Order: sequence, then structure tokens, then C-alpha cells
Amino acid sequence: MEIGKLIEDRAGSQIVSASGDMPVREAIALLAAKRIGAIPVMEGDTVIGIFSERDVVYRLADEGELCLTRPLAEVMTAPPISVKPTNTVLDALALMTKRRIRHLPVIDGDAMCGFISIGDLVKARLDEIEHEAEALRTYIQTA
Repeated sequence: MEIGKLIEDRAGSQIVSASGDMPVREAIALLAAKRIGAIPVMEGDTVIGIFSERDVVYRLADEGELCLTRPLAEVMTAPPISVKPTNTVLDALALMTKRRIRHLPVIDGDAMCGFISIGDLVKARLDEIEHEAEALRTYIQTA
């Protein structure tokens, strides 16, 4: 399955994001309020980085609470690793595994059209496997 198919029913306007000048403390509050693990950091329509729970942990360990007042542009993971809508779910899973990340912006041309998590991809893959298993069961029962 292609990533584009996975995100086709999602409204791009519902992607939670932040600007590079947002303070870390506000971004943490946003992650907590939305119960999400990461947000794309935007400059206009361009993704310039990803801010995740891991960024918080690493910065707190290194700098203590002083990092909470810093802007996201100084603490985010950049440049962002991304996928295209034409990439497959398996491609994205392999990339996440290789790079040890859990979130990917989906970029079409220069614009972000989606933001996916490893949970989204695992669910899509499990749905595919269940569909294939059901097709095999049906085939065997009718053969």
C-alpha cells in the first residue's frame, strides 16, 4: 500500500504543527494536550524539522530546565526525514527502523500533505495482512 492511500482520508489542515520560534515549554504543552509524540516544525509551508518527545528528553538531560525557554528551531531534529505519497508502507517502516525514528512528514512536491507515525504504519500493515489472510481463507473454502 502506498502512503498516499493511507493518508487520503485525512485532512491536511488537521495536522498539528508549530513554528520554529515557539518555545519548547509551549510545544511540550501542545504534545500533551493533543496526546501525540511529535509535531512537524514549519516555516510557512515548508517542514524545517521535527520536534518529538525524544528531543525533550535529550535536551532536558543535557541542559536541564533552561531548554524550556529555547525556540523549537534550536532543539528540533533537522533536517527532517520524510517520505512521498508514492512510497509504500513497507518503505516507510524500513526507513523508520533504519533511522530509529517514529514520525515522518509526507511531502508532495514542496508541501507537507500528511504526518504519519509508526503506529499508523503498523496498523496499515496489520490490516493488509488480515485482508490477505481472509482472502486465502475464502479461497481455500471455495476451492
